[in-house]
Amino acid sequence: MRIALINENSQAAKNKMVETALKNVVYPMGHEVVNYGMYTAEDECQLTYVQNGILAAVLLNSGAADYVITGCGTGEGAMLALNSFPGVICGHVEDALDAYTFAQINDGNAIAIPFAKGFGWGGDLNLEYIFEKLYCEESGQGYPRERAVPEKRNKKILDEVKKVTYRDICDILKELDRELVKGALGGEHFKEYFYRDCKDDRIRNTVKEIIGA
Repeated sequence: MRIALINENSQAAKNKMVETALKNVVYPMGHEVVNYGMYTAEDECQLTYVQNGILAAVLLNSGAADYVITGCGTGEGAMLALNSFPGVICGHVEDALDAYTFAQINDGNAIAIPFAKGFGWGGDLNLEYIFEKLYCEESGQGYPRERAVPEKRNKKILDEVKKVTYRDICDILKELDRELVKGALGGEHFKEYFYRDCKDDRIRNTVKEIIGA
């Protein structure tokens, strides 16, 4: 699994700590981590949580990433922004129990973590516990297990609803404010990582049209 890490500007200073906690947990599982930044609070590319949503949607819909770890001060804004886009199911995760139940019941592909609210002493350990429970088992198995059948059915229903209620990602990218999208995709290593990992030529071409090759 390729896991993308995205931080917005208010919590960019925590990027290295989050990356370290994530790698400590998922590297032994055989997963890959790709850090899209922000890397520091002083980065030239200043991502808002809205732009986190744009970037996450591009990565997930194109196949450049299989999962996105992101957040903001409370995690709420990032969650709402990510869930504004097709192909994204983002949960708000504060602790290990949230992570496990979201993975097993909702079977999403992104989480938004509060990196400021309640994030004090031991915050790095809490991150590791979150990542451990998020990826400890194959997702979507249901919890409790006796609820697996109706939960899987509900997830399929949600997927079908989203196909109707959400628009094509390429159309969305073209109709959003051009500078907003360019800013979201303007990170220091975006082109390097995205063009290397993208699996969807149509989205790749749309991105090139917006930000240049």
